[in-house]
Amino acid sequence: ARSRQYAIAWKDGNLAFDFPLSPPDRPARPLSPELLLPRNMPKRRHLGNRKNMVALLHAIAHIEFNAVDLAWDIVARFGAEMPKEFTDDWVQVADDEARHFGLLENRLTAFDAVYGDLPAHDGLWQSSMDTAHDLKARLAVVPLVLEARGLDVTPMIIKRFENNGDRESSAVLKVIYQDEITHVHAGQKWFNTLCRQENLEPKQTYQKLVRQYFKGKLKPPFNSDARSLAGLDEDFYMPLAAP
Repeated sequence: ARSRQYAIAWKDGNLAFDFPLSPPDRPARPLSPELLLPRNMPKRRHLGNRKNMVALLHAIAHIEFNAVDLAWDIVARFGAEMPKEFTDDWVQVADDEARHFGLLENRLTAFDAVYGDLPAHDGLWQSSMDTAHDLKARLAVVPLVLEARGLDVTPMIIKRFENNGDRESSAVLKVIYQDEITHVHAGQKWFNTLCRQENLEPKQTYQKLVRQYFKGKLKPPFNSDARSLAGLDEDFYMPLAAP
């Protein structure tokens, strides 16, 4: 709710383009969910009952919750050195992610659950700390690897909900899917802008940064159509793909 409030204030011109404070290494967190290492997370089985549907919705809500902080962090950490349009774009992303979380929170409520009922992993914020010193690395890893991965897997998750008769959750994920295309596009736009300013070749620079800051290889299959709509061409990511 606070994220959406500040997004409106920014769009209405009620916040100054001023960055007097450095952001903390970690944002404030609620007491729950319990944060675990990714390898310690309980395994979800095939979606087909209430418990697994709740677990899947909770996992996606956790991603969106972190995405709110990731968007504001990139504004607070790098906005002062970039044009105002950069802040415009990432405030919009923050607003979108907060809206997504609210939609998912409503779906959890429909199952008599709330965000925080289940443990969640802390890998998303680790990516932000690893790239806190380098905007190109942040853009390469967060929107152009992690959010692009969402474009790959979300259509399959939509079908799983539809196959289980949950059209409401499917509709929410369709909204998220369309918005995430614009988020990946924002990452690609600003990554290319920085490369042009520094006379760097974008594809080679992207591949170098992903190899340096992202643990593991990119996992196919890729949703090349959605990635292309976002401006992320196969030449960028295919050389990084796992066999």
